[in-house]
Amino acid sequence: MYRQWGRRYVYGTEFWVYSILVADDDKEIAGAVEIYLTAEGYRVHKAYDGEEALAVASSEEIHLIIMDVMMPKLDGIRATMKIRESRNIPIIMLSAKSEDYDKVTGLNIGADDYVTKPFNPLELTARVRSLIRRYTDLGSMEKRTGIYKTGGLCVDDESKTVTLDGEQVACTPIEFGILRLLARNAGKVFSMEQIYESVWNEPSYNPENTVAVHIRRIREKIEIDPKNPRYLKVVWGIGYKIEKIGQ
Repeated sequence: MYRQWGRRYVYGTEFWVYSILVADDDKEIAGAVEIYLTAEGYRVHKAYDGEEALAVASSEEIHLIIMDVMMPKLDGIRATMKIRESRNIPIIMLSAKSEDYDKVTGLNIGADDYVTKPFNPLELTARVRSLIRRYTDLGSMEKRTGIYKTGGLCVDDESKTVTLDGEQVACTPIEFGILRLLARNAGKVFSMEQIYESVWNEPSYNPENTVAVHIRRIREKIEIDPKNPRYLKVVWGIGYKIEKIGQ
């Protein structure tokens, strides 16, 4: 058995099993989500507080986390921050709150997506499927392997890594998706709508806050001076691009 994004080999045959951690103190919600995810073919682990979520994430091979914000012992925000110290697996935040502040907070601390309760389980499973498809080694029509370089910035689509001047940059799956899109098309400007639809793989409805938060986080990681970026540039009134810089 090889531990690489759920890849399994049995008698020489390759197949895929993805493990999802559902962390929610509401056992009915966690159970309902488990039913839908299991029907999609995922293996589901459950946790009912933040501390238990951290324990499962560290002891099991987890490929995506669905994390409730409000949980006992350790809330979802702090649990996500702790996970982000060492891992960049996709995280979807759940919350009963719908204010933009809560959504931006979740994205700022490293979440890749945000779903507000009450939610449609089919929508949640679709988001899980989208993130899993985009950030694993499953070959899709959209996925193209390659290494995209500009200046000292290198985005390696095959190893799913980003390096800056030879030093690896820790990126979440969504951050990597944005960088891959822009670096693969260096010099081309993408609107926020285009970035959202390409990376999240769903129609965009007022994506400004979501995309802007991830852009800001990327700049903090790859730019010496995020306010005067060398690589990730804004084209006012249009969108964003990765600057073409000679090698």
